[in-house]
Amino acid sequence: MKFSTLLILGLILTLAFSGEAKSKSKKQKNKQKVQTQNQEILPLAETCKAANCKLPDCRCSDAVLPRSKFQGKESEIPQFVTITFDDAVNAVNFAQYELLFEGLTNPDGCEAAGTFFLSHEYTDYVRVNALYRAGHEIALHSVTHGDGTDYWRSADLATVEREFGDQLKMLETFAKVDPKKIQGMRLPFLQISGNTTFEAARRLGLTYDSSWPTQQFKDPAMWPYTLDYKSKQDCQIGPCPEASIPGFWVNPMVTWTDTEGYSCSMIDACVYPPEDDVDELFDWMLENFNRHYEGSRAPFGMYLHAAWFSRGNNYFGAFKKFINHLNTYTDVYFTGISRMLEYVKKPVLGAPFKECLALPEAECRAVQCHVQKMTTGEERYMNVCDKCPAVYPWLDNPLGQRL
Repeated sequence: MKFSTLLILGLILTLAFSGEAKSKSKKQKNKQKVQTQNQEILPLAETCKAANCKLPDCRCSDAVLPRSKFQGKESEIPQFVTITFDDAVNAVNFAQYELLFEGLTNPDGCEAAGTFFLSHEYTDYVRVNALYRAGHEIALHSVTHGDGTDYWRSADLATVEREFGDQLKMLETFAKVDPKKIQGMRLPFLQISGNTTFEAARRLGLTYDSSWPTQQFKDPAMWPYTLDYKSKQDCQIGPCPEASIPGFWVNPMVTWTDTEGYSCSMIDACVYPPEDDVDELFDWMLENFNRHYEGSRAPFGMYLHAAWFSRGNNYFGAFKKFINHLNTYTDVYFTGISRMLEYVKKPVLGAPFKECLALPEAECRAVQCHVQKMTTGEERYMNVCDKCPAVYPWLDNPLGQRL
């Protein structure tokens, strides 16, 4: 009797330990996979090893220079400056953009350019077409801009694809922008949704995102990298990605430092800017620039909204003075982010490119439209190229068709 009891207990314990072992094994396997917001299963990113991650398709997040062999030759690495503006393009800020870039030519003789992360609402598509034809980069900032950070934090793949996929269609139809030339995106409020943001962008055919600030890696400043492997970048506004998304680039938003030592991901987010004085503002901008220029030569981002210029009498003048000053350097290049990433994929010392980008041919016959926004009943006026939509274009009806 005792023997049979022991035998039964032994079998029970064996099954229990076997089940526990299987459970542990299953958990370990699950750790190798991560999910997007709609339960899409993606492989977990592993630690990056330089031997397994090579340009032009892969770059580790901890690489300090474009190439390791450039160490000691930092002064020969071209310094990129990427000026980006978020939100709608309208008559007022378009005039400011024209003034800012007027007369700026890079050391190789090519025209200086910036990146415009566009949101749809109140955008003048005729002026977007003018920016595009002048050689500036057009990028995505969503159709609706969302309703606060919660909208974007919890956005699933379908939502992100709709917001940015519909915007691609709008830009092609109303501004005559070739969607193949649109490579990047930035999330409103810089609020990413973990793996979902980057997987959705990859599915849309985009190649980079520039929504992720870093405070930890600004001295030396962080270079762009791919998400093939685990990122070491600090997660300021989570959730941040954990999945491996091969070949997709992150252009980290290296933060500035304000006058009290606080970090700010965008110029207009600095809580303690200098006094409203051209020289004070200029010196502050130069100090932030020199952290890149005298350090790792990582691209220097000047990220802002045009509304910042109206905060002070001298903000626009100081900004213009600063970029005009940088334009006297023989190794500083003002380019869009996608053009800068072309260099990062195939870095060289000295002049970064063999030839200038050809300006796009995108003829636009300007028309003004008076349409109704169906979701609210509002009357809207909008400028587009060639032909008016039947109703105000919006999410799930990007071409403004009468449904």
